[in-house]
Amino acid sequence: MTTRVEMIIETLKDNPDQKFTARELAKVFIERYPVEIAEKQTNPRYNTKEKLIAQLAAEIGGERTVAAQKACANVATRDKPRPRIYYWDADPSVAEADEIIEEPEEQSVDTPLTSKSLNEHDLYPMLIEYLSTDLGLYCQRIDERKSKNTHGSGGNHWLHPDIVALEPLDQGWDEAVRSCVRSGHHSSVRLWSFEVKKHLTKSNVRKYFFQAVSNSSWANYGYLVATGLNSDVEAELQMLSSLHGIGLLILNTESLYDSQILIPARERSNVDWQSANRIVTENRDFHYYIEQVGIYNLTGKITDRAWNR
Repeated sequence: MTTRVEMIIETLKDNPDQKFTARELAKVFIERYPVEIAEKQTNPRYNTKEKLIAQLAAEIGGERTVAAQKACANVATRDKPRPRIYYWDADPSVAEADEIIEEPEEQSVDTPLTSKSLNEHDLYPMLIEYLSTDLGLYCQRIDERKSKNTHGSGGNHWLHPDIVALEPLDQGWDEAVRSCVRSGHHSSVRLWSFEVKKHLTKSNVRKYFFQAVSNSSWANYGYLVATGLNSDVEAELQMLSSLHGIGLLILNTESLYDSQILIPARERSNVDWQSANRIVTENRDFHYYIEQVGIYNLTGKITDRAWNR
């Protein structure tokens, strides 16, 4: 079986005059490696083409790119502007020399300039649109202003995620299987949590990352979301993610579907319900979210008006 790293190398090598985004590479993989991809599609999480493309793009954009570049010096990437571009470099020694001459001291890999005029609250509906359309998640906004604050000033510091989501795993299952899972008290959902920031730099990356650790580690998947980052913080984020499991999603405000999961989150097999309960007791938005999760677990039904708002 061909590995993802081998797929990256082989595809770029066979298309030396073409540049790809992670999503474009994912689409090529589906056509080029049908046997390997068919195995991936047996997972109910990827039961639509869009979900499959999003997952493959996330795998391409993570540690596999680093491994491909270590295995083959001709595998090259360009990070500015977003989204990241992948291509075959016939003479990598020349490219390295160019980078030394032309690379500014602190390169920014911002998404398009219009993102600079947006505040964090402007990003919430854009993130919800991307998550719901591209990843098939059902999202809700958590407003920290709706908390009781019974623990006093600072008692709820770094407690609330910005966006939470439900991922139903059993859509498309036979009703007999769904009923069996529910009656056996097994979960047929995954819960996601997102902390949203504008731009990551050396001066704020650890603060923002640990804010995401604090308010998102209760979920099956926790993510820090940003519209861009400086090139000198990605290694720090890779290290922190390997330790704490929080992923990184880059939100492209000009072209939402060119957003990408730069660092996939590590799945937590079980929700930390003690931590979730702490948020439920304080915040009525989160209380409503958990209520809707419970309704889905019991009935398998989605109330459309409750989600993606």
